[in-house]
Amino acid sequence: MSIETTGLREAKKRETRQLISDQATRLFMTQGFESTTIAEIATAARVATKTVTNYFPRKEDMAFDHQDAFVASLAETVSARPAGESVLGALRRTFEAGVAAQDPVIGFAGPDFSRMIHESPTLSACLRTLHDRREEALAAALAEATGSSPDDITARTTAALLAAVHRVMFRRIQELTLAGRTNDEIAAVVADEAADAFGLLEPALGHYAVG
Repeated sequence: MSIETTGLREAKKRETRQLISDQATRLFMTQGFESTTIAEIATAARVATKTVTNYFPRKEDMAFDHQDAFVASLAETVSARPAGESVLGALRRTFEAGVAAQDPVIGFAGPDFSRMIHESPTLSACLRTLHDRREEALAAALAEATGSSPDDITARTTAALLAAVHRVMFRRIQELTLAGRTNDEIAAVVADEAADAFGLLEPALGHYAVG
């Protein structure tokens, strides 16, 4: 099989996966996550039911189809920070850029998607798990950055504190979205509140793991 043929097959798989995810999310938002069946998703995407489950073993993965990027986001910020920048500084800078860009990864998911999560016990639980996994990935990145063991308590505690700020701000963005505020209004509020939240950590973590 040629490289070109392999490339076309992989592109087709990505397209099919995205189509299924898009149709599933549309149905989740209009009729609720728990009320939507795999068969309905397959019909909307014009694929077989087995195709849906082959691409997405868990139904909630169709709603959180970019979860790997979410889980890795804080750890990648730590790994990519420039020389001389602290971990706190890097995460604060990246979050501020996310607010300015109204990035869905930090919570700017729109009212329909935010409501879908809020109204679904399954998706709400899944989101909490993704936050936990992101904290664990951050702890591993901090341990590596400081040359510590994977179970280093300082790295794990620091990760918990930094991840907590991101978790609280994510929830805050969702709250304001569900309250009917526009993204511009939310960004203005969150920019000030995030500055206060990150500022609370500055005395303890301002010089931690400077690159």
